[in-house]
Amino acid sequence: MVFMTYRKFKMILMAHWVKIAVTATIIILIILSIWGLASLESFYRHLTIAQMPISLLLAGVNAGIFVFMYMIFLQGGFTKIKQTTIKGENVNIHWDDVIGMEEAKQEALEVVDLIKDRTKLLKIGGKILRGLLMVGPPGCGKTYLAKAIATEAGIPFISMSGSEFTEIFVGVGAARVRKLFKKARSLAYGYGASIIFIDELDAIGRQRSFSFMGGGQETNSTQNQLLVEMDGLQDKDSNVIIIGATNAAEGILDPALLRPGRFDRKIYIDRPNLQEREKVFEYYLKKIKYEPTVDIGRLARQAVHKSPAEIENLIKESALIATRNKKESVGHKELSEAMERIDMGMKHKKHMTKEEKEMVAFHETGHLVVMYMFHPTNDVFKASIISRKESLGVVHAQPREELYTHNKEKLLADIKVDLSGYVAEKIKFGTTSTGVASDFQKAMQIAHNMVWMVGMSDAGYVGDYTVIPKSQLSESLKEKLNSETDKIIQSCLKEVEALLKKEWPIVERFVKELLEKDELEYDEIEAIFREYGKGHNFKKPE
Repeated sequence: MVFMTYRKFKMILMAHWVKIAVTATIIILIILSIWGLASLESFYRHLTIAQMPISLLLAGVNAGIFVFMYMIFLQGGFTKIKQTTIKGENVNIHWDDVIGMEEAKQEALEVVDLIKDRTKLLKIGGKILRGLLMVGPPGCGKTYLAKAIATEAGIPFISMSGSEFTEIFVGVGAARVRKLFKKARSLAYGYGASIIFIDELDAIGRQRSFSFMGGGQETNSTQNQLLVEMDGLQDKDSNVIIIGATNAAEGILDPALLRPGRFDRKIYIDRPNLQEREKVFEYYLKKIKYEPTVDIGRLARQAVHKSPAEIENLIKESALIATRNKKESVGHKELSEAMERIDMGMKHKKHMTKEEKEMVAFHETGHLVVMYMFHPTNDVFKASIISRKESLGVVHAQPREELYTHNKEKLLADIKVDLSGYVAEKIKFGTTSTGVASDFQKAMQIAHNMVWMVGMSDAGYVGDYTVIPKSQLSESLKEKLNSETDKIIQSCLKEVEALLKKEWPIVERFVKELLEKDELEYDEIEAIFREYGKGHNFKKPE
C-alpha cells in the first residue's frame, strides 16, 4: 500500500513538475520582491510601488504572448489531443448495468480477472493482455462494456475516437499517438495499469496502402506509430491495455494490428436475442413511468434485430408521445406508436377519395390475411391505412425469433405476401393500382435469387449462376432459368388467389374495420381471426 502511494506521488510529480516548478519560482520571486522593497528608502519604495501596475501589465502581456507561442509550438500545437481521463471507480458502469450481451460479458469478465490478477500472472511467466478488440453493429454496447471493464478492474480509463488522430498534416496523428501512450504509461505507473479505449478504430486501423504517389501517408504513419506503441518498446513495465471498438468488418483492419501481441483477444458483440431484449426493455422501462399492463414479452418479439441503443431510443420516444397526449404513464399504445414512428416514419393523413381509400384497405388486408395464414415465421402486429413516408398503408410484421438463414418455405411465403395486395385488389375491383409496383419488385427479386443463386427451382438447377458473366451463359439456359422464376411467381399467385377467395368474408370484415378505425392493433387482429376460428397453425387452404 505504501509502495503504491509512493508510486502515485511520484507519478503526480512526473506529470506536473512544470507547474510545481513555476509555482515555487513565483513564490520565491514574491518573497524576494517584498524583502527588496522593505530594504529601499521611502522615496524609492513609493516610486517602485507606483510603477508596479504598469510593469505588471507589460509583464502580463509578454507572458501571455510567451504562453501562447509555447502552447502552439512547444506543447504540440496541431498535435494536441483532447483525451478524456477518468479513474476506474469514477466511470461507475458496473456489470449489472451491462445488459443484452451475456456472452460478451463473460469474455470481458476473463479480461478483468487477468487485469486484477496480473501479479499472479507475471509470477508464472505470463503476460498481461496487450489489446482487446470489440467488433459488432453500432448501438450494441461496445463503449459501455469497455467502461464496465475499467470500473471492475479499478484502473484509469482514457477514451478517444479514431477520427481524433486523423489530420491533414503528415506526422500529426503519429505525434498524438505518442502523447496518448505517454499519458497512459504515466497513469499505469501510478495505478498499476491503465486502459486506452479507441472508438471507431477503423478510422486509423484500415489496411495500409503503399504507393509511390504517397497516398494515405498520414494514415500509414499514424497506424505505424500505434503498432510500435502497442509493442511496448518504450517501457516494458507499464501495463497499458488498449481496447479498440469498430462497427466495420474485421477483415477491413490491417493484419499487423490483429496479430498476437497486439490485439490478443477479440470479443464479438451482436444484437440481443429474445431473452436479452426482454432484459433491455425491463432495464429502460424502469427509468420511466409505465402501465403495469405493458407486455414486455410482446415488445421483445416486436423488436427483433434491434440494438439496445435502438430500444432505449424507442422508450424515450414513447415517453415523449405520452407527454404530448397528456398521459402520466406510458402504455402499450405509446410504445407501439414509437416503434412504428421509428421503423416506418411519421403518420401524415392524405386526402384520398372514397374509392382510393377502399382500394388501399383491400390491398393492406390482402397482405394481412396472407401473412397471418401463410407465413411460417412472422407475426402481424399492426395494420394501417394511414400514410407513412411514401406508402399509403402498411402491415407491420416481425419474425417471431431471430433468423440467420431463410429456407424455401419462408421465401415462398414472402413472395405470397408481396403478391397478396395485387390479388385482393383484382378480386374486388377487377383491376389493380400502381401501389403494387414495390411489392412486385420484391417478389420478383426473391424468386430470381431462389432460381439463379440458391438452387431452389423445381427443375433442379443447382448453383449460383450470377457469378458467371451473362455473356458466357447460353440464351437457352437464361430462358430456362427465367422460366423457373416465372413458375414460382405463378404458383404463389394461384395459392394466394385460392386462399383469399375462400376466406373472403374475413377480408371484407378487416376492410370494414380498417375503414372505420384506420388502424388495427395486434389484439384486435387476433380477436377477429379467433372469431372466424383461424389460428397461427393454419398455413394454407385445404
